[in-house]
Amino acid sequence: MGKILALTFVALWVAVLLAGLATINARHEARKLFVELQQLQQERDELDIDWGRLRLEQSAYATHGLIEQVAHEKMKMSVPQPADIHILRRQ
Repeated sequence: MGKILALTFVALWVAVLLAGLATINARHEARKLFVELQQLQQERDELDIDWGRLRLEQSAYATHGLIEQVAHEKMKMSVPQPADIHILRRQ
């Protein structure tokens, strides 16, 4: 009877030890995942800020005045004179 009690005690002690190690491992993994989550949330926030800035920049570039200015200054384009406009008719 004493031998069975000793084996039971050892088995329970090993079970408690393994449960403790599993708990430690789970808490470590949870902390690691939480830190990763915070980093990803920060990256998401930075990307949201960049996205907003790029949308604002795109809307600024899409204004009619800026397009006309770039066409005139950089591409040497101009509004055609009425005599230079030819209308084609379908055949």
